[in-house]
Order: sequence, then structure tokens, then C-alpha cells
Amino acid sequence: MPYKPGLHLLSEFSTDKPNLLQSSAACRQLFNQLIDTYQLTKVGEVYHDFDGGGFTAVVCLTESHMSIHTWPEYGMATFDVFLSNYQKQNDDKARAIYQGVIAFFEGVEIQKNEVKR
Repeated sequence: MPYKPGLHLLSEFSTDKPNLLQSSAACRQLFNQLIDTYQLTKVGEVYHDFDGGGFTAVVCLTESHMSIHTWPEYGMATFDVFLSNYQKQNDDKARAIYQGVIAFFEGVEIQKNEVKR
């Protein structure tokens, strides 16, 4: 298969469940589940919970990365996932991961950009 760089999804969403945006613990479990489900390979991760609520996280994958930043006081978050298509087509996986994150947070999409890299 000729190399096609991949799909990068960048989004902002709101939720009526700001409690899900307070702490990274549930998101860590979600990200790990998605990584296992879609047979991706984690090579590093950083999760940071802010005093007063909210968190940021970046998970590095051999396929590229996922990241999230939350603002529970506004009921909002940003999320992105980029999966390279090196050796296999991962666009559908990137879209499925995005849908899994939106579903978990019961998010309402404010904006989403799909960038073919």
C-alpha cells in the first residue's frame, strides 16, 4: 500500500455532564479501552489534573497521538486524534475513536475539522 499520511480530527465539544470533565481518571480508562479496542500501541502518556477541576492529557501512540483539554466550569473540552496510515488504513479507527469520546462525554459537537495529513 502506498503511504498516505493519515487523518487528524480536531474538535471542540460541550457537555451537560461537567463532572466528567473534572478529573482525568475516567478519561484515562476510556483512552486505554479505545487503544485496546482498536489495537493501537501506546508509547507514552501524560495526564494532569488542575487544582479546582479540569485536566489535560496526551497519549503518544506508535500510530501518532490523542489529546484532550477540559474546562468543566464552561462544560467544554477540546479533543484531537491523529492516526498515521503507515502500513495500514486507520481513518475509520480515528473516526470511531472520536465518536467514542463524544459518546462517553455525552458531548455536543461545537466544531470538528478533519485534516488529511
